[in-house]
Amino acid sequence: MAEELFFIKTNPNVAKINLYNKLCRDEEKIIGFLQSDAKVSLEIIKNKVKDSVENLSKEELSSIFQWFSNAYPADREEAKTQLFIHGLDLFYEIPKEQHVKSFQEILADYEKYSKQNLDFMVDAQNFNQFLIYGLFFTDIALQEKGNDTILSHYLKSDYPSLYTLAEEQFRANGPGKGNDSDLHHYFGELYDLTKFYKGSIIKLDQ
Repeated sequence: MAEELFFIKTNPNVAKINLYNKLCRDEEKIIGFLQSDAKVSLEIIKNKVKDSVENLSKEELSSIFQWFSNAYPADREEAKTQLFIHGLDLFYEIPKEQHVKSFQEILADYEKYSKQNLDFMVDAQNFNQFLIYGLFFTDIALQEKGNDTILSHYLKSDYPSLYTLAEEQFRANGPGKGNDSDLHHYFGELYDLTKFYKGSIIKLDQ
């Protein structure tokens, strides 16, 4: 199970120049982070980035992410800054393994019952629908424990079908695993950070 979950926004126009040039300039450094047949893999990655960074596979993006992280092992903020400069904005993370597990379980249930597959790279609008569902689901769990939240009440009238789905799933799955407050916080912050964003969202687990 992944220990951390990272959320990244893409800027294909910036990546097309900055990331592509860095890949060309630092070939020997990134090769160690690529799978077998690294030189061929690197050429494939370079061609994809030159077209659009959003064409990269999850494994290719993970390799690039690890490459940047390894370059600044003691300074995570600098690694994030460098990723941003090269077209990959690591804008949020869930740092605890048990929270990642619960988040992924809620996502899996949502995919199953909404009949949507939210892959590692997903359109922000579809991702936002899931976040609203997650807010509703964790809000219902918190209400069961006597806690009340505000954001869900504002959203309920605009997304009645998502609220109904969350209610049905809560009844089917029972109460949360004791970290509903933390999860509600994650869903709320992710919702605020993505509600006006129009591009793709990447979910990378490490």
